[in-house]
Amino acid sequence: MTYFILFLEFFKIGLFAVGGGLATLPFLYELAEKYTWFDEAMLGNMIAVSQSTPGPIGINMATYAGFNAGGILGGLIATIGLVMPSVIIIIIVAHVLNKFKESKAVQSVFYALRPAVTGLIAVAGFGVFKISVLTLDKFNVTHHWADFLDFKAALLFIVLYVITNKINKHPILFIAAGALVGVIIGL
Repeated sequence: MTYFILFLEFFKIGLFAVGGGLATLPFLYELAEKYTWFDEAMLGNMIAVSQSTPGPIGINMATYAGFNAGGILGGLIATIGLVMPSVIIIIIVAHVLNKFKESKAVQSVFYALRPAVTGLIAVAGFGVFKISVLTLDKFNVTHHWADFLDFKAALLFIVLYVITNKINKHPILFIAAGALVGVIIGL
């Protein structure tokens, strides 16, 4: 019975937690109050583990919570429960879009979405650049132009940008190299 309840609870979370993995947190707090699978103190550990392991945070949290509730099978069932609503919705949308894929209106909508998606990605990229290379807080205090930029981070960015454009290797190698360089030079 625990497995069935696990599936249903995480199916509801998957259905209503729109906005990514952290959107599952209010639902998980509710589960902590409702069941004895985990408590609110364990939720902090779940977040830390989910953030530090590869994969989507929501799925990692479902697996962790399900494992606490019912072992390996519980982790698998909770994960499937969380993912199932998305799979069902994607199948329905794909079926509907397949009927209209030749429609000029649908093609125009997807064509019009390209600049919006490009803009969203560019804004996210600039946000990461701003956080990692620019030192606006320091600049706002000192108003000195040299405090506008973290020169070590900017130099690292330029070097890695040039290297990644010259060498055609798997991206994970660049991620690992960047992490190693960051640890060595203390960024």
